[in-house]
Amino acid sequence: MTDRIPLAAVIGHPVAHSRSPKVHGHWLRRHGVRGYYIPMDVGAADLAEVLRTMPKMGFVGCNVTIPHKETVLRIAQSVTDRAALIGAANTITFRDDGSMQADNTDGFGFLENIRQAAPGWSPRNGPAAVFGAGGAARAVIVSLLDAGVPQIRLTNRSRGRAEALRQEFGAKVVVHDWVRAGNIVDDAVTVVNTTSLGMEGKPAFRVPLDGLMPGAVVSDLVYTPLETDFLKAARSAGCIAVDGLGMLLHQAAPGFERWFGPRPEVDDDLRAATLA
Repeated sequence: MTDRIPLAAVIGHPVAHSRSPKVHGHWLRRHGVRGYYIPMDVGAADLAEVLRTMPKMGFVGCNVTIPHKETVLRIAQSVTDRAALIGAANTITFRDDGSMQADNTDGFGFLENIRQAAPGWSPRNGPAAVFGAGGAARAVIVSLLDAGVPQIRLTNRSRGRAEALRQEFGAKVVVHDWVRAGNIVDDAVTVVNTTSLGMEGKPAFRVPLDGLMPGAVVSDLVYTPLETDFLKAARSAGCIAVDGLGMLLHQAAPGFERWFGPRPEVDDDLRAATLA
């Protein structure tokens, strides 16, 4: 019997923009693992067939990105509690019998990024303010509740989506109108932008942030550009600004360990390799 070279991938549509191959490629080289990680552009109609075929081709797992993160929950034979609660998966592991386990490591990546950038962060010390109510917001809300935040102030351009999250995640989530979105940052210990506002090619983030509390931890999930206007405002207010690249790096680590063996580190070398 010959040893099979482990393969992994990121599946999306489109997927050429993904930085995940750089992340995993850096770790594969650092740990001397004889494996490969590739981008795969797969349309919705072919997703189930591709996932079923991959284990036969030597794939040990894959990451899943837009627009497939919800769909894979219906395809996988096993879904972790975390992925079910968030309502999306980003990490698939193929078992020896070819069956799929779907997990979501976005919330883990979000928390690890903050803890690395702001070691003194105490989420229990006050409310969190969250902008946006899409898929990323779901992962952030679940992780903040797990971390013990006493209240999450949530605002979204369409209030209905925010209200749906409040109904799902309970009384600790309090919804605020977008027209008064700036008010939610007053005395907030943690402030998070989960929207695409401020991203290259997207509208600017125009919510006033003059109520930011000095010392608050402010995170933007956008990482193109790395230093958004949202984060510039946070630094000006004396806050701890946490860029979105670290979340991408940390969410990748559990998958790499499951598929290839070594537990990888998120450090400055990895950041530089990912941005290169």
